[in-house]
Amino acid sequence: MILTTERLILRPPDLADAPAIQRLAGAREVALNTLMIPHPYPDGAAEAWINKQRTEDEINFVITLRESGELAGAMGLLVSREHARAEIGYWIGVPYWNRGYATEAGRAVVRFAFEELGLNRVDAEVFSRNPASSRVLQKLGMRHEGTHRAHIVKWGQSIDVESYAVLRAEWNSSL
Repeated sequence: MILTTERLILRPPDLADAPAIQRLAGAREVALNTLMIPHPYPDGAAEAWINKQRTEDEINFVITLRESGELAGAMGLLVSREHARAEIGYWIGVPYWNRGYATEAGRAVVRFAFEELGLNRVDAEVFSRNPASSRVLQKLGMRHEGTHRAHIVKWGQSIDVESYAVLRAEWNSSL
């Protein structure tokens, strides 16, 4: 599955993407606000992530720039078909921050979840200390559903987590 937007192409990851994934995801600033990305980013981790792609329950895309083909980040869905819902997760490499790529990619992935997968709900959790990610989710039409206090431990520190979601009936494909 390939999703195309005005500036981006979202496609399944390929082993050729591993060096760029390791370099971008390996930045401390990226790992700081993600649950699953370690720092330092170990050799072989990008290849392991790529090799476990595209199961029925986990659909991941790399985010690439249409003009140059540069890899800018990744976005995926953890799908629960039984409950007609998915959790969206993403990261963007530091050189690509503040350009609207997460929002643009997110619109395509949420559209895919509702229109192609037929899901009823897409949700996400972000660290409270990451207001930029909260803004991305709000731009995707998600509502803030609550704060989970001291919900995650990252690098020995308890972190509050914000919960967001959008239902198919609320979603506006023109966002």
